[in-house]
Amino acid sequence: MLESIIAIHEKVVNEEWGSTKRYLFDAVNWDAQALCFFGARGVGKTTMLLQYYQERYGSVEKCLYVSADNINIISGGLFNLAMEYFSFGGDALIIDEVHKYSNWAIEVKNILDTFKSKQVIISGSSSLNLTRGKGDLSRRIRYYEVKGLSFREYLNFGLGLNLEKYSLEEILNNHLQIAQKVKSNLTILQHFRDYISYGHYPFFLESKGDYLHKLMNVIEKVLFEDIAVVFSLTQPKISVLKKILWLISTSHPFVPNISRMSKELNTSKEYIYNYLESLEMAGLIINLRNRTEGLKLVRKPGKIFLENTNLMHAITGSLHLERNVGNIRETFFVNQLNNVTSIHLSAKGDFLVAEKYIFEIGGKNKGFAQIKGADNAYIAADGIEIGFGKKIPLWLFGFLY
Repeated sequence: MLESIIAIHEKVVNEEWGSTKRYLFDAVNWDAQALCFFGARGVGKTTMLLQYYQERYGSVEKCLYVSADNINIISGGLFNLAMEYFSFGGDALIIDEVHKYSNWAIEVKNILDTFKSKQVIISGSSSLNLTRGKGDLSRRIRYYEVKGLSFREYLNFGLGLNLEKYSLEEILNNHLQIAQKVKSNLTILQHFRDYISYGHYPFFLESKGDYLHKLMNVIEKVLFEDIAVVFSLTQPKISVLKKILWLISTSHPFVPNISRMSKELNTSKEYIYNYLESLEMAGLIINLRNRTEGLKLVRKPGKIFLENTNLMHAITGSLHLERNVGNIRETFFVNQLNNVTSIHLSAKGDFLVAEKYIFEIGGKNKGFAQIKGADNAYIAADGIEIGFGKKIPLWLFGFLY
């Protein structure tokens, strides 16, 4: 078994994986014995792991990369592979797509308990499946969630730049200087429009022409291989999930009425709640709620957004994208902020960020009437390169990570 696995390893690791690192790379404790990277399909987890392999190990004698859906591993077993490989003196094992291996949590636990001096790194695209296995392993493994590309990362990867990230406070206090520095040699608004359509997933580097086709394949796999398997859903129920995604994508934004959805989709309210939760756990939507201390509204979102704007483009097409610009703006803002801090709906303005800042989202002519008199209130304005005062370019919130 090991010989054939090594042959595949050599083929994979010898491909070009690039030198530009994801935002998370430097924040990871790579010295830990056990690491787990999870997140939506297509966000670049494999690339990050293979960059780490090349940087730290660079030899199959020290580290072995495998994909858990390999037929040899499925038939021979993960633990048996680890035992055979480590007996030859290997130092580390990288197991990609671990969620595709049944009983992965038990065997990974056994590997960690048996080979305590070896490093084991696992990754998976199904947050649903990995979350279920997290309980028994949480004390042994450091978990890291990998997000899609920020606007900053899109520029760095696509143009070969090295633009730095900024904290929310730095953007609020110094957005004029930061925007001037960033946009000095860039047609920033054109790049921003491109990012909205095809910049959230790294596979835009392979081919922009195939981007939406690949993204539709990602959506299908999440629905049929992740959500359906974990929750044992049948084909008719998958169709309900698709209808929910369409409703969210075509709204401005989507304010859920659970009773109406239940009637229109011919599905119980309990199922609707479960579907919304599973779509969020799978990385396809963001359920945004009002900030509340009570439990009454915990399950019911106040608004629902697709996880990123590229999903909207893939589901509804470019024509609807242009007609639904308000939803696009808010989806971008929610996506970028949700990856770095807390964000809730706000009674005044659109969003409450980091429990402190109120934001109204709009176009370049958006005024302050809706947030007049509110403390720590700002406008995130689309269509402007440079802001002024408390009016900040929307695109600049893509530099938070």
